[in-house]
Amino acid sequence: MSDVMPEAAEDEAATTHDPAPPAPLGVERVPTGHPGVDAGLERLADADHLPADGHLEVYEDVHRGLRDTLTALDARTPAPPPMSPSYEHRS
Repeated sequence: MSDVMPEAAEDEAATTHDPAPPAPLGVERVPTGHPGVDAGLERLADADHLPADGHLEVYEDVHRGLRDTLTALDARTPAPPPMSPSYEHRS
């Protein structure tokens, strides 16, 4: 004899279903003009065709790329200060 009641087995069978296949969300990605950021946006498109458990890898990759892009901006040598207009003094 089974420990599962017939009604419970029928309810369980009725509630199980196959998830819908991955599909793009239709979110428009607008280029920013910055190559590093635009590459990250394009990489996000890869998540459109993955099941949800594959999104984390894409998001972490994009986050790493954006962090590297920001770090590179911080590491730039600051521009020299503008020349003082002292050469414009006339006698």
